[in-house]
Amino acid sequence: MAMNVESKTAIVTGAGSGINLCYAQLLLENRCNVVIADLALRPEAQELLAKYPLTGQGAKAVFQKTDVTDWAQLDKMFEVATEHFGGADIVCPGAGVYEPLWSNFWAPPGSPPSKDDLSSSRYAIVDINITHPIRVTQMAITHFLTRNKPGVVVHISSVAGQVPYFPTPVYVASKHAINGLVRSLGYLEKAPAPIPKIRVNAVAPARILTPLWTDNPEKMKMIGNDEAGWVMPEDVAKLMLDLVVKEEYVGGTIVEIGSSVRVVDAFNDAGPHGSGNAVVNAGDPEVEEDVWNSMKAIMAGKQKS
Repeated sequence: MAMNVESKTAIVTGAGSGINLCYAQLLLENRCNVVIADLALRPEAQELLAKYPLTGQGAKAVFQKTDVTDWAQLDKMFEVATEHFGGADIVCPGAGVYEPLWSNFWAPPGSPPSKDDLSSSRYAIVDINITHPIRVTQMAITHFLTRNKPGVVVHISSVAGQVPYFPTPVYVASKHAINGLVRSLGYLEKAPAPIPKIRVNAVAPARILTPLWTDNPEKMKMIGNDEAGWVMPEDVAKLMLDLVVKEEYVGGTIVEIGSSVRVVDAFNDAGPHGSGNAVVNAGDPEVEEDVWNSMKAIMAGKQKS
C-alpha cells in the first residue's frame, strides 16, 4: 500500500529540530502538508515555516506547540490537521530523548539532576519515548478508520532496539518497546475490506548527527574521539519517506540505517551491521565510571534510589 505523499498531510512530533525537522522538510518538498508538533522551534524550523506558509500556494506547514506527554495536546494535533487540511494521512510520533540527565535511570527520581517527581510516579523518558508513540499510534488508527481511508504511521526506533547498552538502559528499553509495537501492528496492512489498510513501520538509525547529541556534552563523551560513523539526519529522513512511498516496506518492517541500510529481522538477527554504529568508545571506561559513581552515591546515602 505504497502512498504518494503529494497533496497529503502529515503530523510529525519533534519536528522542531533534528531528524523530524529533516523529515518535515522532505515531505514539504514533495508537496505534502505538515503539522509540526513540538515544544519549540530551532531557527531552521522557523525558516521552514516561513518558506511554506498557510497562505501560500502548494504545500503548507503549520506549527502546533505540543507537549507529547499531554494526551490532550496530542489530540489537538489531529484537530489542527483536520481544521487546516481536512485530516492527516501520515503520522510520525518522532519526538524522543536519549536518557537525558533530567530523566535518567542512574539518577533516580528525587536525586538531582533528575527532575522526575517522586509524587507523580512517572518517568519523563518513558512518557516521551514509549507512552507518547503508543498513544499517537492509537489516535492515528482511529483517525484513519473514522475517515475510512488508508494511512501510514512511521516510528523512529534505533539500533538500541537490538542491543543492550549499560549507561542508557531506559532508552534501550524504549526502543525495544517500539520494535515490538511496530511488528505487532504489521497486520494492519492486511486488513480485510471494508477496513482501510494502515501501514505501521519504523526506521532504526545508528548515531545521528543532531542536537540530541551535539547539544549534550555528556552524550558526546560516549563517543570519545571517534568522529566516524555518524548518520546524517537527511539520510534518515529519506529512508522514512521510503517507508511511506515504497511497496517493499510493508507494515511491521524495521529498517536499520548506519554504515548500511537493511531490514532488521524479528528473529535470529545478527545485530547492527558495519563499523561506526556503536555508541561508546570501547576502551574508555569514563562513561561506565559515571554509573559506578552514581551507585556509590546511593550506597553512601548521598543519592536516593
